[in-house]
Amino acid sequence: MSKLMAVVLLVVILPSVVAAQNKEHRGQGYVFVGPTVFIGEGTALHFGGGGEGLVYKGLGVGGEIGYLGVIEDLGRGVGVFSLNGSYNFRRSKKISPFITSGPSLALGNDSAGVVMNLGGGLHWWVKDHIGLRFEVRDHFLPASLSYHAVSFRIGLAFR
Repeated sequence: MSKLMAVVLLVVILPSVVAAQNKEHRGQGYVFVGPTVFIGEGTALHFGGGGEGLVYKGLGVGGEIGYLGVIEDLGRGVGVFSLNGSYNFRRSKKISPFITSGPSLALGNDSAGVVMNLGGGLHWWVKDHIGLRFEVRDHFLPASLSYHAVSFRIGLAFR
């Protein structure tokens, strides 16, 4: 349970550290929660947070940390750490779509594994520095077409 508390603490702190505080909006942070479907295997809950910095126009790099556990037994989940590239379309508008992808490391009690992730969604900026984040993200094994963990996320974004 202490691992779960550490992840929750990082999720709360990370976005405020990563989010930029200037008018150019060169970075953003976010927290999320979302039901996840393991294709052909069952359902889980994925929650976490992350942030990104924009390096050129809408192109960004960032990281994310989270926890993924099967609904029936959340205590036996895995920590998920991702390093992603992203592209943010129309980032100065009220609604700004984005795409993201990169490798993810899943760390469990007795195991570790690397998968890829691919996702997309949109930010709806209700205020200049606060918005809602809607996203679909797929964690998958590139060598296997049978393993997919698809998350439908909702969260808060900060910039």
